[in-house]
Amino acid sequence: MFLFALPLQDDITFADIKHDWHHDFIGFIRNELPSLVVFIFIAFVLARIVSFFANRMNGLADRQGANSQRANEIRTVASILRATGYGVIGFILLIHVLDILGIRTTSLLASAGVVGVGIGLGAQSLFKDVLNGIFILVENQYNVGDSVKIASLAGTVVDLSLRLTTLRDADGTLYFIPNSQVATVANYSRDFDVASLAIVVDASADPDRVLAILRKTALEVRNDPAFKDVAAADPDVPGIDSISGRAVTYPVSIRVAVSRKDDVLRELRRRILLTFEENSIPLGTDPANLFLAHDPTAPPAQQPLTGS
Repeated sequence: MFLFALPLQDDITFADIKHDWHHDFIGFIRNELPSLVVFIFIAFVLARIVSFFANRMNGLADRQGANSQRANEIRTVASILRATGYGVIGFILLIHVLDILGIRTTSLLASAGVVGVGIGLGAQSLFKDVLNGIFILVENQYNVGDSVKIASLAGTVVDLSLRLTTLRDADGTLYFIPNSQVATVANYSRDFDVASLAIVVDASADPDRVLAILRKTALEVRNDPAFKDVAAADPDVPGIDSISGRAVTYPVSIRVAVSRKDDVLRELRRRILLTFEENSIPLGTDPANLFLAHDPTAPPAQQPLTGS
């Protein structure tokens, strides 16, 4: 029988631990802390530089005008520059901090690479998000501030990154849409808008007179000093669009500047109501023109029998 004797260690007291921690702390302050402060300071300066350029780009976009296409493009680039710059600076700072604290980053990165292979097999959508985000930027499909319809959601783009598109609708709801789900984009803010209005008039009104009044009213809105620079072309009133019973639809459309469609439509509706009221043109289906036709071939209704 063999007996193995383990060497006995000296008893470690709390005083020894306190003494060792004291020396370790002093060594950390003398050796590692200056490097840590320098790296944090450099990261702070780089973050401030990124923020400076992003703010300057946003200021340049504000000087371009609120509804300028160029301004939207500059805001988009500024948003991506800020997000990407902060991410790169934070990652580099993390690597250096771990190295200063004595954590081996080489083995950590190697482990992260192995884990990343496994994660990558189950996170292919992340790569699709980034790839589709690059194509969105390169092809200039939309920018921050554009009114769009993406993935059956309509609203204004408030933020755009390589992975996400942030959309806010008219009710104030905020949507976060992964770029991989952006298959079809309807951009309502590109080049110009079309203010379209369908006027429903009763069939009793003279069509030629209605068309003349609509063209005159729409042209007055077009030449109004408040909308002369907004409207990009003369109004288009092609004629009768549809007839449903006694309801006759007359379409009116005006090509206007981006994001000014609602202003023109409000003024056009107001003037059409006033003009139709002055000329006694009935809107919609006039109940006074409805009548009941009697079929002469129908048998007479039987009188109800009354008891004696």
